[in-house]
Amino acid sequence: MIGRIIREIGSIRQKKKQLLIAIDGRCASGKTTLAEKLKERLSCNIIHMDDFFLRPEQRTAERYYEPGGNVDRERFAAEVLLPLKSGKAFSYRPFDCHTMKLSEPIMTEQSEITIIEGTYSCHPALWNFYDLHIFLTVSPEEQFQRLAKRNKENLQVFREKWIPLEERYFNAYKIDARCELKFKT
Repeated sequence: MIGRIIREIGSIRQKKKQLLIAIDGRCASGKTTLAEKLKERLSCNIIHMDDFFLRPEQRTAERYYEPGGNVDRERFAAEVLLPLKSGKAFSYRPFDCHTMKLSEPIMTEQSEITIIEGTYSCHPALWNFYDLHIFLTVSPEEQFQRLAKRNKENLQVFREKWIPLEERYFNAYKIDARCELKFKT
């Protein structure tokens, strides 16, 4: 998997100097782990979509009804994607799920490669910013085992809320079918 992704990146880099890569997929499919492994090999930036979950005042029934609506893609585009395209250093404020507030800004220098990892990174409103789209999937059994291992107390919330929201997003926009690279972990 890593070798295939690096070869694809190498091919794209022959045409473009700066690359923006999205790693989308099911929760517990290995998106963060893959991004970290690529960072070790490619010396790139990683930005996490989890830093852009909705703030409490944005969490409306209408917003949750939208496929992929539970991430603040408008703030993500304004604070990350547009500055990345400008080629200058920038900062963004990650959302902290424990305090339910925005944290202190993170300063980010430009890099030749930036990876955006997390579910909803390939939302149609964000799709055209990326040079490469990667989708990771995992069997439901393995997914629940991984979730139980890392967050057993919230497993029921994942099963009843977060996974159905993800699946609705994947199905509505056919994310896996649109991505250039797909892997089952």
